[in-house]
Amino acid sequence: MTPIPFMSHCRIEELEAPEATARLAVDAVDPLTNRRGEAHGGLLMTMLDIALGKACQKVSEGATSFVTIDLNVAFLAPGAGRIVAEGRVLRAGRSIVFCEGEARDCAGVLLARASGVFRPFVPR
Repeated sequence: MTPIPFMSHCRIEELEAPEATARLAVDAVDPLTNRRGEAHGGLLMTMLDIALGKACQKVSEGATSFVTIDLNVAFLAPGAGRIVAEGRVLRAGRSIVFCEGEARDCAGVLLARASGVFRPFVPR
């Protein structure tokens, strides 16, 4: 799969994950933090967008990428240090995939939840 440049820019790494799921991790360090030294909300949104999209891509035969149609994120707690985001497929149709996921800190505290709709990109 072609790497996502913005993912590299944000220092996000992909972890092993079971079928129909995707896991990502990042160390929330400067410059990925807000003024309080916590993970920036944009970093959490980016991680969740990519994790859900990569889960979508895993269940879509021939998909080389994905397009986010809709993404909803609820921020529940501030986070710092190592953060892991997981995305999973709820339902996959022929042209759109429904996903959900969450981001947690290293103690397992739930930082954010997301749901989204994605279109797998399959080259013709």
